[in-house]
Amino acid sequence: MYLKRKLNINLSIFKSLRFGQKKTFAKKSKKLRYKATVGIGGNIGDVKRRFEHLLVELKRDKRVELLQTSLILKNPPFGFMKQDDFFNSILVLQTSLQPMAFLSFLMRLENKFARRRSFANAPRTLDLDIIFFDNRVIKTNTLTIPHKHWFKRESVVIPLESMK
Repeated sequence: MYLKRKLNINLSIFKSLRFGQKKTFAKKSKKLRYKATVGIGGNIGDVKRRFEHLLVELKRDKRVELLQTSLILKNPPFGFMKQDDFFNSILVLQTSLQPMAFLSFLMRLENKFARRRSFANAPRTLDLDIIFFDNRVIKTNTLTIPHKHWFKRESVVIPLESMK
């Protein structure tokens, strides 16, 4: 069950037992030495239910451990505007994976949840973006950390703020 609160005409937040609670889910593991902040989003189908299933998938994988979740934000799309509103949240994970391997891991999860890449800013079932990875700065053709323009996006800033 989700509790909904409207922030304004375009933005709503949702809290549940797993999203938006100011507690950590697990103790930090020394074996999983990297801390990654991941933005999650989607706007096709039952996205909030898909987020719950994502948490189950993450719990099953020994290479990651969920530390914290933000609330879920419902917000309008940007870029391609003729699509449904998005739901977005933030996950903080511990991982044993290096950044490029972690990116591949996230892309495999997107595929598992039927993500199809048709064009930039297209509707999607699940979008997983690395926002931060420890305190690293990485700029390659396939990976930029911190995520480019994260600080300009309500879909990242509002959920991050909810975690304080």
